[in-house]
Amino acid sequence: MSSTQSVKNLGPITFVDIDNAREVEQIELMKQIMESGECPFCLENLKKYHRTPVLKETEHWLLTRNAWPYDNTREHFLIILKTHKERLRELSPDEGADFFRLMVWAEKKFDLPGGGLVMRFGDTVYSAGSVKHLHAQLIVPDIDKPGFKPTRIKIGKAR
Repeated sequence: MSSTQSVKNLGPITFVDIDNAREVEQIELMKQIMESGECPFCLENLKKYHRTPVLKETEHWLLTRNAWPYDNTREHFLIILKTHKERLRELSPDEGADFFRLMVWAEKKFDLPGGGLVMRFGDTVYSAGSVKHLHAQLIVPDIDKPGFKPTRIKIGKAR
């Protein structure tokens, strides 16, 4: 059996996990992505599926705003790896260092007083990620918003 045949026997490859979507519009877009079989965060597809502009690009990463920010956030950025990888162990030391340089740039550029950094990786049953492409979220809560409640991050999902 050739490697092509064995891949075909695995069924269609999907780069999104629609069960982890939070918004109706996001779910509809993810259905289109599933039909295309494309990774929405790979550079050649990003403009097709991601509606917010790239704010900064480095050698290995790009920074953009999340199209579907979490409730009670003042800022919600996505930091997307420019090459398709799904696991932390796939990152090179240069990619790791470049990631933190970009975080420092964002903190300064947007005068971020504080917040959280979340990176999901691997199996989406464990990570609760919606896109199977290594990316992180830089989140600043909107603590001055009337009725503010802390921003909650989901990791893992029930089977």
